[in-house]
Amino acid sequence: MPTGKGIIAIMGSGETTDSMVRVHRYLLDRLPPPVKAVFIDTPAGFQMNADDLFQKAREYFEKRFNQPMVQVSFKSSKNISPYEAEKAFQILRQGNYIFVGPGSPTYALKNWAGTPIPQIIFERIQSGACFIPASAAALTVGRFTLPVYEIYKVGEEVHWVEGLDLLGRFGLDMVVIPHWNNAEGGTHDTRFCWMGEPRLLQLEALLPPGIPILGIDEHTACILNFQTGQILIQGVGEVTLRHQGRQKTFKDGQILSWDEFKGFALPRLEEKPPATLQILMTQPPQESFMDRVKSAKESFDKFLQEHKGAALIDILVGLDKMIWKSCKDFEDEDLISQAREILRGMIVQLGIRFDESPKDVSSILSPLLDIILDIREKLRKAKQWEMADQIRSKLFQAGIIVEDRLGGPQWRLKA
Repeated sequence: MPTGKGIIAIMGSGETTDSMVRVHRYLLDRLPPPVKAVFIDTPAGFQMNADDLFQKAREYFEKRFNQPMVQVSFKSSKNISPYEAEKAFQILRQGNYIFVGPGSPTYALKNWAGTPIPQIIFERIQSGACFIPASAAALTVGRFTLPVYEIYKVGEEVHWVEGLDLLGRFGLDMVVIPHWNNAEGGTHDTRFCWMGEPRLLQLEALLPPGIPILGIDEHTACILNFQTGQILIQGVGEVTLRHQGRQKTFKDGQILSWDEFKGFALPRLEEKPPATLQILMTQPPQESFMDRVKSAKESFDKFLQEHKGAALIDILVGLDKMIWKSCKDFEDEDLISQAREILRGMIVQLGIRFDESPKDVSSILSPLLDIILDIREKLRKAKQWEMADQIRSKLFQAGIIVEDRLGGPQWRLKA
C-alpha cells in the first residue's frame, strides 16, 4: 500500500477546459475546507505569456468553482531574489490544491533542481494535499522525463533525462507520457506526446527493464489516491499502462487496485536509501534543539497575529543565535538545515505581512474622515457650533488638522 494521505491527479491535457470541470470538482470535493489552490508557473517561466497562463487558470477556477487561486511565482531559479524565492516556497507550503501545467518539462526540472520545491510538493501530498501535474508538468513526475521539445522541435536524438521521480517516492517506478493520443499531426503520427510510434519504440528500448510507461490521453486524468490505495480514471480518453510492448488500457470510471497498478511498476528495493535517511536511521534527531526551534516558531506566529514588532525581531534574532551556536556545537546538519528553513519561512512571513500592510495613512483615513466631516457640516448648518468645534478639537488631538474653507472643510495630518 502507498504511504501518504493525499492525491496525485496526472492530466494528459485540457486542464482548464470544460471537459475537465468534472475532474477538478471531484478532486476539490476530496479536500477539507478551506481549499487553498495554488498555481506553479515554472514550466512556462521562459514564455512571455507566463502570467497570462496563471490568469487563465485563476479565472477558470473562480468562474467554474468559485475557488480563489494564488500564484507560486518561480519563473527562474537564476533571476529571482532570495525574498521572492522564499515567498514562493511559503505560498507552496500553504497550498493543498497544487496545480502546475503547460510549458517545458526540462525547463521546469532545471529550475526546480537544488530548490525545496520537489520536497515541499512531496511533503504536501503526504499531508493530504492534492497535486495536479498536467501536460508538460505531467512529464516531470516519473523516474525519467521525455524532453519533448528538444526531440520534436530541435531535432535532438531520442533520449530521456532524469525526472523528479515523485511517483517513485510513493512506490511507483515508472515514466509518464501525456498527450498519449495526440492527433495534431494530421498526415503524420504525433501520438505519444508528438513522438509517434517509431520514436516511442526507441524510447521504450532505452528504459531500464523494470520501468513501464504510464500514457495518459488528452482531456483525461489518472487519479492516484494514496489514502484509499486506489487509482481512478476520469475523462474523455483512456489511460494506458505499457511495458516492453505489452499494454493495458483503462477507461473513464474504471478503478484499479493498487496491486494491479503496481504490477507494472515494482519498487526499486535493491537501491539504498538516500544518505540523509541513513543518517536519520543511525542518529536519532536531537529533540531538544528542534523543540526550541518549534517553540520559537509558535511564539513568532502568536506575535505576528498580535502585531508585536519588537517581540518578532527578538524571536528572529534569538533563533539566528541558536542556529549559529548549534553549528559550533556540531549539531546534526539535517536538523540545522530544517531550522534554517523555518527561520527563512518566518522572515518571509514578516515580509508578506509588511507588503500587505497599508502604506498610505491618508488613503485609509479618508473614507472615515469624509463621514465625520459630513456630520460636522450638518451640525454647523444646524448652528450647533459647540459640538462642531469639539469634533475639530478632538481630531486635532488625534493629529488631524481641519480647516474650514469656502469650498468646504479640508483636512490634513500634522507634520
